[in-house]
Amino acid sequence: RRIARIAMLRTATIAALLALAAPSVAFAPSSGFALSRTKLSTGAGRLHGAKSPQLRQAVSMNAENMDRRAALSRVAVVAAGLAVSTLSTPSNVMAEGAGKKVVVAGATGQTGRRILERLAATAGLNVVGGVRNVDKATKSLGESSTVVRGAMVQKVAAVDTAAVELKHLDVVADSVEVLAETLAGAESLVIATGFIPGNPFNMNAEAHKVDNVGTIKLIDAAKKAGVKKVVMVSSILTNGRAWGQEKSPGFVITNAFGGVLDEKLVAEKYLRASGLDYTIVRPGGLKSKPASGALVVSKEDSLNSGEVSRDLVADVCVASLSDPKVVNKVIEIIEDDATPPKVFNGINM
Repeated sequence: RRIARIAMLRTATIAALLALAAPSVAFAPSSGFALSRTKLSTGAGRLHGAKSPQLRQAVSMNAENMDRRAALSRVAVVAAGLAVSTLSTPSNVMAEGAGKKVVVAGATGQTGRRILERLAATAGLNVVGGVRNVDKATKSLGESSTVVRGAMVQKVAAVDTAAVELKHLDVVADSVEVLAETLAGAESLVIATGFIPGNPFNMNAEAHKVDNVGTIKLIDAAKKAGVKKVVMVSSILTNGRAWGQEKSPGFVITNAFGGVLDEKLVAEKYLRASGLDYTIVRPGGLKSKPASGALVVSKEDSLNSGEVSRDLVADVCVASLSDPKVVNKVIEIIEDDATPPKVFNGINM
């Protein structure tokens, strides 16, 4: 027995030394712990980095949590930097997102780049940014500046694209077949494309090409590529004519830019009839600043005014990819400036 105890102590010492050589590994012994190369956590607590005081504390917990020999064995495995599937219980986020591919069309736009950034920070996702020019997009996404986009002056924040793959995607120039090749292997698609108001003599044609025909091509490409979920960014009052809002200030002003609401409506109807799992997000007037009020989520054809931060639009779009409450639904969002903003915690209808 004495020899066996000495052997066990030597094993623990070796494991501790190995753990010190691999500080990226974390250990927290518990009856239901999750193990990976970079993090091992429990509901009871976490230990990041195998520093000797933490390791001693972990070993001291063995009497309460598990057999001593089993604990020493697990410490040795973790210290060696191995991932043991029999002890591994992935988090829900990883389990749901592992290996899934998501494409963001219009990734250099002010809303698209925010969506891209949030998806890139989600563990286990393969994120693709669809852009018209990969070289220009690589540069522009990595820069923070103030730019003039058509009739709008906007502050542009830099995006870390290290976890993102940029691919060519042009809803105007590309055929359905070419678009489908870009979407190949994707389970989800976020459509954040939209024409940029500019030359007043060309706005109608541009809005038609991008927000109507181009978006429809993208929907056809999604079906061809086997995409399962599509989230589309649209606008409140898109269907304003149907509920007597065609003379409201919001409809008149917005639709003055190339009849864009009418063009978006055609694409919305096409998506709804496509057979794809969809969510259409209709934001109010878009702000490039952080939210100043609480998020308001309303049913379709219910909001005729209001503004919302692009940050919140991006949050809602990302949440819509997996939230069952918004499957095959149209939701409209604005901010309630009378209520202080809150940390986004899912879509509350």
